[in-house]
Amino acid sequence: MERRRSRIQGWGVYATQTIPKNKRIIHYAGEQISSEESLKRERRYIRRGHIWCFKLTNRSVIDAGVGGNIARYINHSCRPNAYVDIRDGVIWIRASRKIRRGEEITYHYNTDGEGLIMCRCRPACQALL
Repeated sequence: MERRRSRIQGWGVYATQTIPKNKRIIHYAGEQISSEESLKRERRYIRRGHIWCFKLTNRSVIDAGVGGNIARYINHSCRPNAYVDIRDGVIWIRASRKIRRGEEITYHYNTDGEGLIMCRCRPACQALL
């Protein structure tokens, strides 16, 4: 995988080789924080147009803005080619279908926030994240 500029939003993550369906692509790394702390940080992140906090459980969140990896640059799509699989406290991004070399990797964020960021996965999309 490599990080490059994206047509969807800012930076994106692209496959450098074919990824087979259901393969674990990468884990979503970052600092584990409380849901309460996450709300404070999310306010700052939203002002910059990003969502770095990923809900792990009702009480804990992974903040990729602190200690995160390239997974934080995977963009949202309402028609994704990957999905989230949480196993033993680890957030995995997995291929939902074969992903071709050079294709941007995307997953549906399934946010439960206030919907302050407009989806940009395609020109006709009107979803709020």
